[in-house]
Amino acid sequence: MSYETLQFEVRDGVAHITLDRPEAANSIDLRMGKELLQASIACGSDPSVRAVLLSARGKVFCAGGDLGSFASSGGDVGALLQELTTYLHGALSRLARLDAPVVAAVGGVAAGAGFSLAAACDLVIVSDKARFTMAYTKAGLTPDGSSTYYLPRLIGMRRTQELMLTNRMLSAQEALDWGIATRVVPGDELAAEAEKLAVELAQGPTKAFGGVKKLLLASANESFETQMENESQWIAGMSGTPDGQEGIAAFLAKREPKFSGR
Repeated sequence: MSYETLQFEVRDGVAHITLDRPEAANSIDLRMGKELLQASIACGSDPSVRAVLLSARGKVFCAGGDLGSFASSGGDVGALLQELTTYLHGALSRLARLDAPVVAAVGGVAAGAGFSLAAACDLVIVSDKARFTMAYTKAGLTPDGSSTYYLPRLIGMRRTQELMLTNRMLSAQEALDWGIATRVVPGDELAAEAEKLAVELAQGPTKAFGGVKKLLLASANESFETQMENESQWIAGMSGTPDGQEGIAAFLAKREPKFSGR
């Protein structure tokens, strides 16, 4: 299908989702929210997708919600935000439950929902020029895009409170030190480094990656014993998959495994 606010293509086992509203700082309007959901569904429907790379065109990763579109909706802004967050949150839920790992490549500013998008990804590669700010309360709003779920788990409650209440701007290095970013690279190397990582992941044990993601999602809500039972069930199940058997055989033969994603 065709998209208006983002680019979507699959190559080398990687689904590339590129935010494409550079003239609006890649801010998220209703159309982009819907297209992010459509792209996430496309990722989950295509068995060739074994990794996802989320990036953006232009100097800004994502400035958050499109406040101009909010203002132009007049008295219907509440209904607009209900619809927009339904699309956005549906997209994030599907990406979280994909077996395929999701890599974010963040260059420039990630503000508001842009920050939330990055925090929701499995691995976050950032330019040394990247900046992160929550920005919601600066506009008299509250966070969305799963940030109130992920950030306390990534960086702790106190740091999350500081970010959301003061709108402090974090540098790329601070984002790395706090545990928001996975790696910081020079700006001119961002695209290549992020794609290299995504391609490497696309050659890995996709079902095992999916198991890791699902176990980590469940860990916040399960008891100690239940989580260990979940671990037991997952590792036992994975041992019988083609990739599980290949991984064990490769280890014993002291060779590199050749995973098929099954």
